Amino acid sequence: MATDVTSLASYARCQERLTANWREFSERRAQRLVQQERHGVAAEKVAENILEDLFTGALDWQLSDLNNQLGFADLVLTSQGVKHLVVELKRPGALAWNRRAVEAALAQACRYAAEQKVKQVAISDGYLLYSAELAHGGLQDRVYASLESAEPDEQLFWLSVHGIYRPRPASGAATLRLLPEHEAPACVVEELSADALLHPKYQVPAACFAYVGNAAKPTTWKLPYRLADGSVDLRRLPKAVQAILSNYRGVKVSGIPEADIPDVLVRLACAAASLGKMPGQVGETAPVYHQLAEALDQESRLGDVVVT
Repeated sequence: MATDVTSLASYARCQERLTANWREFSERRAQRLVQQERHGVAAEKVAENILEDLFTGALDWQLSDLNNQLGFADLVLTSQGVKHLVVELKRPGALAWNRRAVEAALAQACRYAAEQKVKQVAISDGYLLYSAELAHGGLQDRVYASLESAEPDEQLFWLSVHGIYRPRPASGAATLRLLPEHEAPACVVEELSADALLHPKYQVPAACFAYVGNAAKPTTWKLPYRLADGSVDLRRLPKAVQAILSNYRGVKVSGIPEADIPDVLVRLACAAASLGKMPGQVGETAPVYHQLAEALDQESRLGDVVVT
């Protein structure tokens, strides 16, 4: 059974530190973003500086724990020499309102994490911060926080020195959401998409697949179900579901370990739910989605299906 972290002394200390230091962090963040207001766009270095302030000022990491440009990763957090988190940074404002940019940044972070055998990733543009754990062939939400908030988000404990190594129970509060839409500069969007590793056959990044064995190896990506812009692929989604359900419970399906199948089904069901295709959402539901709901019900996982 997972420990209730709110009873831990380390949790209380983290919240006290966040409360005491958040105002100073916010003021420094605002100062760093002045150049964006002045010129219309700011360099990626500004977001890097904001995250450095967050980790070492608002949170409890030491400056010596931060590693810049380790491999191809923008930032890697280490403690006692152990790598805990790979952070992919983008220009301020580049991610908060652009799903395609978010998917591309996550694909990069996952690839660099796989190469360095790190199990947690994060992306940020100085406005939003999202982190997740690489698990069961996909991403398990860990933290979603707006860095614009006047008050610190208590979820940030999970990225603190004494929270980073603890498994976090599933929480809808950590689900990635985009901030209110604005138009990101075209040069930023093009820059974000340029370095994404694509599957040689489908020409989409790892985030578009329901199962990713290794983000650095496209041959391990299985069941494409999203388009390059991050939207659900209406043609491939039901095929991905059926590819599993036709051989469910017994053997490995298309190279996917059986133990990971329930998580893959949840991932596909969340996509279906976002389109209103799951039972109870519309008057008439296709048989494949009824079968999906039944399979999840058998695993007691229907409650994990959320619309993202």
